[in-house]
Amino acid sequence: MFLRTVSSLVWALATSSVASSSIAEPVRSPPAKIENSLGMTFVLIPAGEFMMGSDESPESLARSYPQYDQKRFKDLSDEAPVHKVRITQGFYLGQYEVTVRQFRRFVEQSGYVPESEADGTGGYGYNADYDPGRTVRGDAFEGRDPKYSWRNPGFAQSDDHPVVNVSWNDAVAMSKWLSEKEGVPYRLPTEAEWEYAARAGTTTRYHSGDAPQSLPKAANIFDADAVQFWNKWKSYALAEPDGYPFTAPAGSFMPNAFGIYDMHGNAWEWTADWYDESYYAISPVDDPKGPPTGSVRVRRGGSWHTWPLYARSSYRNWNSQSTRYTLVGMRLVRELR
Repeated sequence: MFLRTVSSLVWALATSSVASSSIAEPVRSPPAKIENSLGMTFVLIPAGEFMMGSDESPESLARSYPQYDQKRFKDLSDEAPVHKVRITQGFYLGQYEVTVRQFRRFVEQSGYVPESEADGTGGYGYNADYDPGRTVRGDAFEGRDPKYSWRNPGFAQSDDHPVVNVSWNDAVAMSKWLSEKEGVPYRLPTEAEWEYAARAGTTTRYHSGDAPQSLPKAANIFDADAVQFWNKWKSYALAEPDGYPFTAPAGSFMPNAFGIYDMHGNAWEWTADWYDESYYAISPVDDPKGPPTGSVRVRRGGSWHTWPLYARSSYRNWNSQSTRYTLVGMRLVRELR
């Protein structure tokens, strides 16, 4: 009786048009990692939710960063209020910041002329002898000057270092070109996507923990190696050297839980959003994209010259779209399709 029932069921499934039409190919999950035509590796960031921003008090920050002037803790109100954000669609994020090699390939294959070269004004660059006439020596960054560009930030870089001196407009141009070339949308991450990916499930100041002393294994920021060039800022430097006074090759430090490298330090990263200091108070829960208009774009993550306070996951900074600077690079999103 049991065998007859099973045989009848098999026959019904084989002959029923309804049943046969309902048997579909198994749903395939997108790969966890992909590589594109420029050799850029992208890691799948799953949909999810997190608490964005920081409402940590100046007193609490002062205890962890005792060498800072108190005024440093009064300009962080744009990180509040802490608010829930849902990233409703997964996306691919560059595992590394865009490198010099990858940006060169884009320029050579597309014919695009980066802004630091196109407008004839150049970028900024490190110059140990630069003194703008102040009694107290500045940061030794001079520009704009045509001798500086993404090709020459004033210090040595290999092809594997993050490209810097690229503007927001340059980053968008690279995204559009890749989209047309590969038939898949590329873009800059939104500010919310960036922080979601940087935190990678953590609620601490850095993905490595709350303590600034946790950063040497996770980030290339201002430390003992850089002090030889900027002794005036010695008190703000991490005491432990990381081997890199300037940029480091992409992926030289510990990744976060998503497998993403250099979300803290190495190069500031452009995001898609306009900056508004009060946006968090009105930000939608689902997939916030920033205010509709503005005058400057948000950059995140800190750089090789950044003090630990400003490399926190929640810290916000900004520049005009045409800014090109020795500290600013980019990381791209590739959308799921």
